[in-house]
Amino acid sequence: MKNVCFQSLNGMTSLVLGIAVLLSTCFCSVMNAQSAPTNAPANLQLATFGGGCFWCAEAVFQRIPGVKSVVSGFAGGKTPNPSYEQVCTGDTGHAEVIQIKFDPSVLTYEKLLEIFWEAHDPTTLNRQGADVGTQYRSIILYSDDAQKAVAEKSKAEAAKHFSSPIVTQIVPLTKFYSAEDYHQNYYNQHSNQGYCQFVIGPKLRKLIEKGVIPQDK
Repeated sequence: MKNVCFQSLNGMTSLVLGIAVLLSTCFCSVMNAQSAPTNAPANLQLATFGGGCFWCAEAVFQRIPGVKSVVSGFAGGKTPNPSYEQVCTGDTGHAEVIQIKFDPSVLTYEKLLEIFWEAHDPTTLNRQGADVGTQYRSIILYSDDAQKAVAEKSKAEAAKHFSSPIVTQIVPLTKFYSAEDYHQNYYNQHSNQGYCQFVIGPKLRKLIEKGVIPQDK
Protein backbone atom coordinates (compact mmCIF):
# COMPACT_ATOMS: atom_id res chain seq x y z
CA MET A 1 0.00 0.00 0.00
CA LYS A 2 2.88 2.34 0.89
CA ASN A 3 4.49 1.54 -2.46
CA VAL A 4 1.27 2.40 -4.28
CA CYS A 5 0.93 5.68 -2.38
CA PHE A 6 4.58 6.52 -3.01
CA GLN A 7 4.22 5.81 -6.70
CA SER A 8 1.06 7.92 -6.83
CA LEU A 9 2.85 10.73 -5.04
CA ASN A 10 5.74 10.55 -7.50
CA GLY A 11 3.29 10.66 -10.38
CA MET A 12 1.49 13.66 -8.88
CA THR A 13 4.80 15.47 -8.31
CA SER A 14 5.86 14.91 -11.91
CA LEU A 15 2.51 16.21 -13.12
CA VAL A 16 2.76 19.38 -10.99
CA LEU A 17 6.32 20.00 -12.14
CA GLY A 18 5.27 19.53 -15.75
CA ILE A 19 2.45 22.01 -15.38
CA ALA A 20 4.78 24.51 -13.70
CA VAL A 21 7.30 24.25 -16.52
CA LEU A 22 4.55 24.69 -19.10
CA LEU A 23 3.16 27.78 -17.35
CA SER A 24 6.65 29.25 -17.01
CA THR A 25 7.29 28.75 -20.72
CA CYS A 26 3.99 30.39 -21.67
CA PHE A 27 4.66 33.34 -19.34
CA CYS A 28 8.10 33.94 -20.85
CA SER A 29 6.66 33.77 -24.35
CA VAL A 30 4.01 36.36 -23.49
CA MET A 31 6.56 38.68 -21.89
CA ASN A 32 8.88 38.38 -24.88
CA ALA A 33 6.00 39.10 -27.24
CA GLN A 34 5.07 42.24 -25.25
CA SER A 35 8.59 43.61 -25.06
CA ALA A 36 9.55 42.99 -28.68
CA PRO A 37 9.27 46.21 -30.71
CA THR A 38 6.79 46.06 -33.55
CA ASN A 39 6.77 49.55 -35.01
CA ALA A 40 9.70 51.23 -33.33
CA PRO A 41 9.43 55.03 -33.79
CA ALA A 42 12.15 56.79 -35.74
CA ASN A 43 14.66 58.86 -33.79
CA LEU A 44 13.29 62.38 -33.61
CA GLN A 45 15.53 65.36 -34.27
CA LEU A 46 15.52 69.01 -33.21
CA ALA A 47 15.63 72.21 -35.23
CA THR A 48 15.80 75.67 -33.69
CA PHE A 49 14.82 78.78 -35.68
CA GLY A 50 13.94 82.39 -35.02
CA GLY A 51 11.99 84.45 -37.52
CA GLY A 52 10.24 87.24 -35.64
CA CYS A 53 7.47 86.67 -33.13
CA PHE A 54 7.50 83.07 -31.95
CA TRP A 55 3.71 82.96 -31.92
CA CYS A 56 3.80 83.24 -35.72
CA ALA A 57 6.58 80.74 -36.24
CA GLU A 58 4.96 78.23 -33.89
CA ALA A 59 1.63 78.43 -35.73
CA VAL A 60 3.34 77.81 -39.08
CA PHE A 61 5.44 74.80 -38.13
CA GLN A 62 2.71 73.15 -36.06
CA ARG A 63 0.90 72.63 -39.35
CA ILE A 64 3.70 70.81 -41.16
CA PRO A 65 3.38 67.00 -41.48
CA GLY A 66 6.30 65.30 -39.74
CA VAL A 67 6.55 67.93 -37.00
CA LYS A 68 5.85 66.28 -33.65
CA SER A 69 6.03 69.32 -31.38
CA VAL A 70 6.92 73.01 -31.39
CA VAL A 71 8.06 74.88 -28.28
CA SER A 72 8.35 78.66 -28.14
CA GLY A 73 11.36 79.98 -26.28
CA PHE A 74 14.56 82.01 -26.27
CA ALA A 75 18.11 81.38 -27.45
CA GLY A 76 21.19 83.11 -28.80
CA GLY A 77 21.86 85.33 -25.79
CA LYS A 78 23.75 85.22 -22.51
CA THR A 79 21.16 85.82 -19.79
CA PRO A 80 20.31 82.47 -18.14
CA ASN A 81 16.66 81.43 -17.96
CA PRO A 82 15.27 84.80 -19.12
CA SER A 83 11.66 85.87 -18.75
CA TYR A 84 9.63 87.18 -21.66
CA GLU A 85 9.72 90.64 -20.13
CA GLN A 86 13.52 90.54 -19.92
CA VAL A 87 13.87 89.44 -23.54
CA CYS A 88 11.55 92.25 -24.65
CA THR A 89 14.01 94.83 -23.30
CA GLY A 90 16.57 93.70 -25.87
CA ASP A 91 19.26 93.49 -23.19
CA THR A 92 19.51 89.70 -22.86
CA GLY A 93 20.87 89.05 -26.34
CA HIS A 94 18.27 86.36 -26.84
CA ALA A 95 15.98 86.02 -29.83
CA GLU A 96 12.45 84.70 -29.79
CA VAL A 97 12.79 81.23 -31.31
CA ILE A 98 10.98 77.96 -31.68
CA GLN A 99 12.39 74.50 -31.14
CA ILE A 100 10.90 71.90 -33.46
CA LYS A 101 10.91 68.19 -32.80
CA PHE A 102 10.49 66.38 -36.10
CA ASP A 103 10.58 62.92 -37.65
CA PRO A 104 13.41 62.86 -40.24
CA SER A 105 11.84 59.86 -41.97
CA VAL A 106 8.89 62.12 -42.89
CA LEU A 107 10.42 65.59 -42.95
CA THR A 108 14.03 66.57 -43.60
CA TYR A 109 15.98 69.41 -42.02
CA GLU A 110 16.45 70.79 -45.53
CA LYS A 111 12.68 70.97 -46.01
CA LEU A 112 12.23 72.71 -42.68
CA LEU A 113 14.68 75.35 -43.82
CA GLU A 114 12.80 75.84 -47.08
CA ILE A 115 9.65 76.51 -45.05
CA PHE A 116 11.62 78.80 -42.73
CA TRP A 117 12.62 81.06 -45.65
CA GLU A 118 9.01 81.15 -46.87
CA ALA A 119 7.54 81.89 -43.45
CA HIS A 120 9.31 85.21 -42.76
CA ASP A 121 11.37 87.96 -44.37
CA PRO A 122 15.04 87.08 -43.78
CA THR A 123 16.25 90.35 -45.36
CA THR A 124 15.07 92.74 -42.63
CA LEU A 125 17.57 93.24 -39.81
CA ASN A 126 16.13 92.88 -36.30
CA ARG A 127 12.60 93.28 -37.59
CA GLN A 128 9.55 91.41 -38.82
CA GLY A 129 6.74 93.72 -39.82
CA ALA A 130 5.83 95.95 -36.89
CA ASP A 131 7.87 93.83 -34.46
CA VAL A 132 11.20 95.64 -34.03
CA GLY A 133 14.19 94.71 -31.87
CA THR A 134 17.09 92.29 -31.74
CA GLN A 135 14.78 89.70 -30.18
CA TYR A 136 12.97 89.51 -33.53
CA ARG A 137 16.08 88.87 -35.62
CA SER A 138 16.24 86.07 -38.17
CA ILE A 139 18.40 83.27 -36.80
CA ILE A 140 19.18 79.58 -37.29
CA LEU A 141 20.74 77.80 -34.33
CA TYR A 142 22.37 74.57 -35.40
CA SER A 143 22.87 71.53 -33.15
CA ASP A 144 25.87 70.03 -34.95
CA ASP A 145 28.20 70.50 -37.90
CA ALA A 146 25.84 68.63 -40.20
CA GLN A 147 23.02 71.09 -39.50
CA LYS A 148 25.43 73.99 -39.92
CA ALA A 149 26.47 72.80 -43.37
CA VAL A 150 22.87 72.25 -44.46
CA ALA A 151 21.83 75.69 -43.12
CA GLU A 152 24.64 77.50 -44.94
CA LYS A 153 23.85 75.72 -48.20
CA SER A 154 20.14 76.44 -47.81
CA LYS A 155 20.82 80.13 -47.10
CA ALA A 156 22.95 80.44 -50.23
CA GLU A 157 20.20 78.84 -52.31
CA ALA A 158 17.47 81.00 -50.75
CA ALA A 159 19.48 84.17 -51.43
CA LYS A 160 18.83 83.68 -55.14
CA HIS A 161 15.13 84.32 -54.55
CA PHE A 162 15.40 87.61 -52.64
CA SER A 163 16.24 91.00 -54.09
CA SER A 164 17.93 92.13 -50.85
CA PRO A 165 20.69 90.33 -48.95
CA ILE A 166 19.68 87.76 -46.36
CA VAL A 167 20.71 88.86 -42.85
CA THR A 168 19.88 85.60 -41.08
CA GLN A 169 22.43 84.56 -38.46
CA ILE A 170 23.66 80.94 -38.45
CA VAL A 171 25.12 80.21 -35.02
CA PRO A 172 25.61 77.20 -32.73
CA LEU A 173 22.84 76.41 -30.25
CA THR A 174 24.32 76.63 -26.77
CA LYS A 175 21.15 76.70 -24.69
CA PHE A 176 17.41 76.84 -25.40
CA TYR A 177 15.07 78.27 -22.77
CA SER A 178 11.38 77.48 -23.01
CA ALA A 179 9.08 80.50 -22.75
CA GLU A 180 6.34 80.79 -20.17
CA ASP A 181 3.38 78.42 -20.49
CA TYR A 182 1.00 81.11 -21.71
CA HIS A 183 3.10 81.54 -24.86
CA GLN A 184 2.82 77.88 -25.86
CA ASN A 185 0.32 76.84 -28.55
CA TYR A 186 -0.65 80.50 -28.64
CA TYR A 187 -2.45 80.87 -31.95
CA ASN A 188 -4.46 77.67 -31.54
CA GLN A 189 -5.71 78.85 -28.17
CA HIS A 190 -6.17 82.56 -28.99
CA SER A 191 -7.12 82.72 -32.65
CA ASN A 192 -9.65 85.48 -31.93
CA GLN A 193 -7.05 87.73 -30.32
CA GLY A 194 -6.17 90.85 -32.35
CA TYR A 195 -2.57 89.93 -33.21
CA CYS A 196 -3.66 86.45 -34.22
CA GLN A 197 -6.45 87.78 -36.45
CA PHE A 198 -4.49 90.52 -38.18
CA VAL A 199 -0.96 89.08 -38.34
CA ILE A 200 -0.83 85.31 -37.87
CA GLY A 201 -4.09 84.41 -39.60
CA PRO A 202 -3.26 86.21 -42.88
CA LYS A 203 0.25 84.71 -42.85
CA LEU A 204 -1.15 81.20 -42.52
CA ARG A 205 -3.66 81.79 -45.32
CA LYS A 206 -0.89 83.11 -47.58
CA LEU A 207 1.27 80.05 -46.91
CA ILE A 208 -1.69 77.75 -47.56
CA GLU A 209 -2.27 79.47 -50.91
CA LYS A 210 1.39 78.96 -51.80
CA GLY A 211 1.21 75.30 -50.84
CA VAL A 212 3.66 75.62 -47.96
CA ILE A 213 1.08 74.59 -45.36
CA PRO A 214 -1.47 71.85 -46.07
CA GLN A 215 -5.07 73.00 -46.36
CA ASP A 216 -6.46 70.49 -43.88
CA LYS A 217 -4.45 71.63 -40.85
